Parts: sequence; C-alpha cells; structure tokens
Amino acid sequence: MKLLQPSTATTIRPVLGFLAAILVCLQTQSLARGQATKPAASYQHGVVIRLQGPITPMLEQFLLRKLEAAKKQNADLLVVEIDSPGGFLDSSLNMAERLRDLRWARTVAFISREALSGAAITALACDDIVMTPLARLGDAGPIMQGEDSLFRHAPEKIRSELVGRLRDLGKAKGRPPALAAAMADMDLVVYRVRNKQTGEEDFLADEDIANAANPADWEKLQAVPESRPKYFLSVNGERAVQLRLAQAVADNLEDVRERYGVQREFTILQATPVDTAVTILNWPVITGLLFVVGLVALYIEFSAPGVGMGGLIAGLCFALFFWSRFLGGTADWLEVILFAAGLVFLAMEVFVIPGFGVAGLTGVLLVFVSVLMASQHFVFPRTALQLNTSLQSVLVLATSGLVFLGAAAVLSRYFRLLPVVNSLMLETPDAYALAESSTGKDEKARTHDVFRRVPVQVGDWGLADSPLRPAGKARFGEHHVDVVADGVFVDKGKSIRVIEVSGNRVVVREVAEDA
Repeated sequence: MKLLQPSTATTIRPVLGFLAAILVCLQTQSLARGQATKPAASYQHGVVIRLQGPITPMLEQFLLRKLEAAKKQNADLLVVEIDSPGGFLDSSLNMAERLRDLRWARTVAFISREALSGAAITALACDDIVMTPLARLGDAGPIMQGEDSLFRHAPEKIRSELVGRLRDLGKAKGRPPALAAAMADMDLVVYRVRNKQTGEEDFLADEDIANAANPADWEKLQAVPESRPKYFLSVNGERAVQLRLAQAVADNLEDVRERYGVQREFTILQATPVDTAVTILNWPVITGLLFVVGLVALYIEFSAPGVGMGGLIAGLCFALFFWSRFLGGTADWLEVILFAAGLVFLAMEVFVIPGFGVAGLTGVLLVFVSVLMASQHFVFPRTALQLNTSLQSVLVLATSGLVFLGAAAVLSRYFRLLPVVNSLMLETPDAYALAESSTGKDEKARTHDVFRRVPVQVGDWGLADSPLRPAGKARFGEHHVDVVADGVFVDKGKSIRVIEVSGNRVVVREVAEDA
C-alpha cells in the first residue's frame, strides 16, 4: 500500500491562512489605535471645549459662546470633549446642526467616558470622533416622561424623524448612515455586506439594500451584533473604529494633540465669570430673590413717581433676569417686549386710568406670561417633564408675589420710619420748614415727627398744584403735599378736599367751587 505524501501547496496553505489571520488582526488593532487613519494635515492652533453633564438649553448657549470665542482666536482644530448622558433633544439637535455646518475649523469629538442619547447626536455632527477605548457612544433613542412620572419611548412620529436626521448626519460626515440610524431605531438590524462586483464592504440595513441601484450585488456577511432588535446601538471606542463610526481611539487629550500634529498645547476654553453668573442667576432661589427685590423697588418707585433709586434697582433686577435667560437659551426679544408692555399697562393704571381695571389686569398678565416664557425653553408644556418645569416656574413666581405683597404691606405703613430709607430720601422744603418750627425737641426728634405725620387732616380744603392722574401735588395753605385722587382725574387748579389720611398717604376728591 502506497501512502500519499502531502503536496507542498497543501502544506503551505494552512500556514498562509494563519499568517493572513494574524495580519488582519494586527491591521484591525492598528486601525483601532488610530495609526491607519492619521489625518493628512497638521494643525496650528487647537481649542478644546468641554461639554459635561446633561444637555440643556444653558449648555447649548455655552457651546455657542465658546464657538464664537474659538473663531476669534483663529483656531483651525476644534476639539469638543464630551462626557454626557444626553438631555434635551432640541438642544442636542441645535448643537449638532451648528457643528455640522462649521467650516472655519476641523471638528473632533473626543469622548472621554460617554456620549449617549443627545450627546451621541452632537458627536456624530463632528468631522472626526476619537474615543477612549472603553468610552460609550450611542443609545440615542428618544424618551419622554409620562403622566405617572415614568419614562417611556417617544411616539413613532418623533422617533422616525430623529432616525432620518441621524442618517443625514452619518452621510454628511462619511459614517455608515444605517449604523447612525440604529442608535435611535431599536428595530433596525444592520449587516456587514460586500458588493459582489467591486468587493467593497459596507454596513447596510435591509431597506438600504432594497433601495440600492442593484440590490442583488450586495451579499450579507453577518449582522452587526450591537444592532439586534429591541436594543439601541451602543458601542465602545475600539468597536466604533471597526464600524467606521469613529476615526481612532486615544487615551487622553495629549494623544489627540499628537494625532493631529498640533505643536502647541491645546487652548481650553473654561467657564468664565459670565458663565458662572448665568448659572447662578438661573437658580430658582436666586430668580425668586430678583423678583422680590425688583417688585419692591418698583412699588417704591410707583409710590413716589419719578426716576429714583427704586426705579434703578427694579430695572437692574429685571435686566439681570432677562440677561441670564438670554444667555441661558430660554428667552428671546418677545419675552422682553411682553414684559415692557406689561409695565406700561401697569404705569397707565397707576398714573393715568383711575381705579384698577382692564389695564392693570392686562399688565399683570403680560408680566406673568413673559416671565414664565423666559423661564422655560417651550411655550406650552406637552410632556410631564415640561409640565413639572412650568409648575416650578409658577411656584417661584407665586412665592415671589406673596413675599412682595407682605413687604408692600409693611412698607406702606412703616416706610418713612426706616432709618436707612430715610437717609436716601429727599424731603421737600415744606417738611424742613415744619421741622424748624417744632419746639422743645432736638433736631432728630423733630425730623422723626415730620416723617410720622403730614400737615393736613380729613376735611381740609386745598388746590391741585399739578394734574392728579391719580397721583400728584396739592397745596394746602403754605404746604405742598403729595396726594392721590380718589376715582377720577383732577385738573390743575381745581378745588379738592382731603377724604382720607393713612400714614403718609393722602387721598383727596375734587369738590365744586360752591360746595
């Protein structure tokens, strides 16, 4: 019996196969470490913007401000360092669109730990994605909070629109659109496929193959495990490189700098005092304090008409509120216009239209609506989470209003007795004359008496020294007194009579000359 000897080809074939497998493995590892996809160009000035924590309208505005700062510094490489679990969908999409359309620098998303949900959307909009080996990217399925405060998947209408936008982002930045879409579509299965004619490999879903020019040319090799049904696609750094979602992995920013050939150290755009001030002023407690101080100051100004300390303090408080909301991303000029219109209506009610009617109620409503709109990024709440945000804003406003009413009641009675306030007030010559005419008291006591009483009493007659609409000046003998008309306007020079004296508030009524 003759034994068959193996041929040389038969002996070498397994060895070649083993070497080829090793070569493929090494090539994959090299790709994952970023060595096979180094950028062709080097960059002169790199800037880092850190996006950390939940994505909110405030974080969106922070990014926009830092983008402008980076542009002014003539940066040609923009690294967005992301460590975020996601957040508001609208803000995430706005940030993604801004980064997608940025042309003055190359954008790199460096994911240090995680970029999930809305943060993944933001990362997909960058030209390159670089991740640490164990960082996570994906899981961008939109969720909404139900009436029972439990989170559920968003309706199909919202999901389908987001899937389409993720496909567009993937296509715009040269990433497999199907894999990008699978981050938000739990039912989408993506396959690694090969074109039988060209040998080209890609990642496509069934619908992509069906819509191809020649569907029969594409051969399914295997399903991407991360895109299995009922799961949103989520991958780590090395896997993201293998799926062409990311360009490389890097351990830290220094590795990123070396990869892009930046000679100088990165310029890191930190939070400035302005950013810190915006954050503090958006705290509910600080917002409530601003409103209490502003409303009390406004009350003082309306009680003593004229541009004085009360008006300046009120203007400062409301300006700080809207400024912080502008930079926080929840307010626009519409809210400011509504607020200003509300103040005009209130001023008309106090100085022009007697009583408290339509103008006053309209003014209060406009102020309330403008402040509420400026405190949230939506107009009408459509989810339980948005409803909770609105209720929190209403609670802050209601609490501020109650505190203001209490403060106003105290001020109306004891305003002129407050030492600090007294030192800020200018008295009329008549008051000083009364102080000088007092006898048997020292100067401090005489001044205290002037503050406690007015030189008129119920039943006194006088003349309107200015138009009373309803507040103005009146003359009673040698004394000029601040008065308020009761019910109707009083023209200058008309006869009036005091009908009520309450503290320093003198209420008068016009009387006929022959009465």
